Amino acid sequence: MDNAQGKSKFKFGLVGRNISYSFSRGYFSDKFKNEGLPYSYVNFDLESIEELNSIIKNTANIKGLNVTIPYKEEVIPLLDKLNKRAKKIGAVNTIKVKKGKLIGFNTDYYGFKNSLKPHLKKHHKRALILGTGGASKAIAYALNKLNIEYRYVSRTKKKVITYTYSELTEEIISSFQVIINCTPIGTFPHVNDCPNIPYEALTDQHILYDLIYNPEETKFLNSGKLKGATTINGLEMLKLQAEKSWEIWND
Repeated sequence: MDNAQGKSKFKFGLVGRNISYSFSRGYFSDKFKNEGLPYSYVNFDLESIEELNSIIKNTANIKGLNVTIPYKEEVIPLLDKLNKRAKKIGAVNTIKVKKGKLIGFNTDYYGFKNSLKPHLKKHHKRALILGTGGASKAIAYALNKLNIEYRYVSRTKKKVITYTYSELTEEIISSFQVIINCTPIGTFPHVNDCPNIPYEALTDQHILYDLIYNPEETKFLNSGKLKGATTINGLEMLKLQAEKSWEIWND
């Protein structure tokens, strides 16, 4: 995208529900300002994903969208095309608008993989994924690429679920050295909430990764820190996936 095209001020945005507190809008607004780009980034707070069609129709010069909770899977049937990796993952967090067509991508997996990698040691062989939403699919895909075996944990037993929270024992926690929270539990303002796992089994051999970035340190992460675990919040992942989205929109 050329600066000379300033007249046709391109628009980008975030599609989600209850997204008034949004990392993406702040991140891209700052980016456009710092780089002197005549673009804008807006939040599209939708009650239903079906509203997306009218947004595309009624928003001039829209070039790209990010997608967040709860629409990363629901958006797929509305797309004209799916990138190969997004198809494998089964979730979309980035949409490129090209000649009126919507093309779906997933940059979450990239952000997660590259923010986790620097912290991995040889003993980090197995992971527990807490939650089964759209974000967890990208996490599973990334773990696969990193040769880390994983199991899903959820409140109820479903096909892909190995454990429910009530089944988690200290022994199970001890045998999974990476634990990733893909649920919204603990997000501001509910800062005293955390996933119900046996925290007493955590050690300095564990990595606790929380996709949440607000607050910066969730109760989940703090409980891990108290046990000497390595803790990572979702901020670096968000920055990396945002830059990857930007690359896709500009390609």
